[in-house]
Amino acid sequence: MSQIITNQELALTQLREDITDMMHMVHRQLDKAKEALETLDTDLASEIMTIEKKVNATELRIDKECENILALYNPVAIDLRLVLAAINLNTQLERIGDHADGIAEYIINEEIEEPFEKEILEAIQYNTMFETAISMVDDAIYSFIKEDTKIARWVFGKDVTLNKINQKSSKIITEFSQKNPERIKKYLYLFSIMKKLERIGDLSKNIAEETVYFVDAKYIKHKDKFKKKIKDQMDKKD
Repeated sequence: MSQIITNQELALTQLREDITDMMHMVHRQLDKAKEALETLDTDLASEIMTIEKKVNATELRIDKECENILALYNPVAIDLRLVLAAINLNTQLERIGDHADGIAEYIINEEIEEPFEKEILEAIQYNTMFETAISMVDDAIYSFIKEDTKIARWVFGKDVTLNKINQKSSKIITEFSQKNPERIKKYLYLFSIMKKLERIGDLSKNIAEETVYFVDAKYIKHKDKFKKKIKDQMDKKD
């Protein structure tokens, strides 16, 4: 007996595919942003900005799809949670893309005229910060696609690491600025980039929270006990 696929199932499948495509586009933006910053490659920066236009178009399409599914099919249970999660995921992904696009603009506009010194990058753990932020996006994407809440929860632990690095980096960048006042403008851009990475971590965490909600029907956002448990676990590893 052949299985009949309903219009609602087709619409939900398309929604999943579009969300997944958007996730991969945003991930490409971040990968290219890291490389573009290291080389000040304006061609790569231009690619990031081109992808951003596609991300924005996909965001609008996903919003419309969600509206149509809610209006036409009145989904319930996990199907409803998927649509509600998709609405929020859409916003978080678009914002991650915005941060990558902001980094590209620094390069396109030649606001960063030469690569950052190795000394300050090592001091603020720049590579660890960038790689952790990208890996959080990786985990957030994979957890949603595979509906794996265990992987989603990895994101929360990594966010603690990201926040610790960011807190220390602010003081270190200030110290370098005081010692090298002629480079203060350049260091301000570095400070801005670190803040963008920290924010990308927050947005990845939001995606992970939505995945847990979608899969397990458990809404963990703003639960202080849960956040404290994750932080305590990470502190024990340090």
